[in-house]
Amino acid sequence: MDSIIQQLSEQVRSAAADKRPLCVRGGGTKDFYGHPVQGDRLDTTAYRGIVDYSPTELVISVRAGTPLADVEAATLEKGQMLAFEPPHFGSAATLGGCVAAGLSGPRRAQTGAVRDFVLGVRMLDGRGRDLRFGGQVMKNVAGYDVSRLMAGALGTLGVLTEISLKVLPRPVAETTLQLEATPADAIRMMNEWAGCPLPITATCYFEGTLTVRLAGAQAAVDKARRDLGGATIADGASFWSDLREQRLSFFAGDTPLWRLSVKSTTAPLDLPGTQLIEWGGALRWLKSDAPAEAVRKAAANSGGHATLFRATDKAAGVFHPLAPAILSLHRRLKQALDPEGILNPGRMYPDIPSSK
Repeated sequence: MDSIIQQLSEQVRSAAADKRPLCVRGGGTKDFYGHPVQGDRLDTTAYRGIVDYSPTELVISVRAGTPLADVEAATLEKGQMLAFEPPHFGSAATLGGCVAAGLSGPRRAQTGAVRDFVLGVRMLDGRGRDLRFGGQVMKNVAGYDVSRLMAGALGTLGVLTEISLKVLPRPVAETTLQLEATPADAIRMMNEWAGCPLPITATCYFEGTLTVRLAGAQAAVDKARRDLGGATIADGASFWSDLREQRLSFFAGDTPLWRLSVKSTTAPLDLPGTQLIEWGGALRWLKSDAPAEAVRKAAANSGGHATLFRATDKAAGVFHPLAPAILSLHRRLKQALDPEGILNPGRMYPDIPSSK
């Protein structure tokens, strides 16, 4: 395996010397996300396998090219899970791509995001140097929590080669309920439930139906089911899997799909199109042809931001525009970790193709 790291490092060093862009890529299941990248492909899929797994310590260390399904199977065997419930978007999904994309599934509001579970990384920077940060405990280096910086950076700050993650025990019992509600009532109920000791691990509202997942100790799940009411659906696991992987009917079609992160108490957004609500009201999916400026203004007015998650035309930009101070920080990070700007240039923001 060391020879693979050497080959990847040499490829990065050569590209840096020539100032030649590289497209850092694992399974490619999230190629749609962010701006497209041009350049020679840097394929991480050969570097795979579980390096270390300590179920009693709730820590797993995995090479970045390992299929995400393999990691989930290994944790399932020990009665554990990746609690941030990452989407795959295809069977070729890798753990490195999962962390680089920084996307979390339905359980995120209850357990935390991808970056909250990253304990350490091994990576190649834009000079081809083989670096390690963190480990199996949280540790800051040179003022930056570099391990967590890599989560959601889409390969623009470094090439992930190994990741150490915290895992959690799987719940003993789980059930899914559905209740009829208006959008306003659904948002109100989700926020009221958030202040109660209920074992709610996911929520979803769409077209008059509020779907709720309960998980935890059997007694707690049974009591919550009685308290909340509604109808129990037979195959709740399939519903949440289809939601996570965007196989529900809401996600079908070519209409631009927006992902809005807002305050959970935000009223139903006054925007054209169709909406689906997750994360207790904090995540709003919007399918709409509305102008990007209108969508982003609505998100900003609600204390959040908007991402153009899927679209054929990304001229309006994928990610919410950055404030000058934050943009400056992005540039400084790029300068520190990828001085020649060769790693996935422009994948996040076209005006940061390089650090120069």
